[in-house]
Amino acid sequence: MAGAEQHYILPRPAFDKPVKLLIVVSPYYKDIADNMIAGAKAEIEACGATYDIVEVPGALEIPTAVGIAERMSNFDGYVALGCVIRGETTHYDTVCNDSSRALQLLGLQGLCIGNGILTVETRKQAEVRADPADQNKGGGAAAAALHLVALARKWGASRKGVGFVPAQDEYQIAATSKGNPTA
Repeated sequence: MAGAEQHYILPRPAFDKPVKLLIVVSPYYKDIADNMIAGAKAEIEACGATYDIVEVPGALEIPTAVGIAERMSNFDGYVALGCVIRGETTHYDTVCNDSSRALQLLGLQGLCIGNGILTVETRKQAEVRADPADQNKGGGAAAAALHLVALARKWGASRKGVGFVPAQDEYQIAATSKGNPTA
């Protein structure tokens, strides 16, 4: 039984500047989505952050909405919420794998994303995982996004360059005298 397992949960991150997250949710199973949103909102508010919410038709649209928001808005991170319950066809596998892979690729590009898309066999499993008083996967996804924002801010403040390439203003240029470089 998954509910009896004890897991270590990181302490909440602290922020010295405001944090704004976008919750992208597919309300395909509205009651499950509402519970996940409640858990995510509570976690975000507990960290003193703010959020906006946008709805999309299904789990496959969540990564696209995150990508659009990243290009056209100013969020620090993203919380992806949805639920995919196995049906009678292989469509379940496609939706689970493709939505997860797309979010992972966005994360590898530097976006701070908490993936709270439930992939379950039964509605009962989804209800337990979505319930803020039980497994609270919405709150867990928000916590993941907040931890990644904190990490990005920690490392992002140290230098302006990317990887091994320093930013333009980090180059040291030798001083010149009458057009001749000096040592």
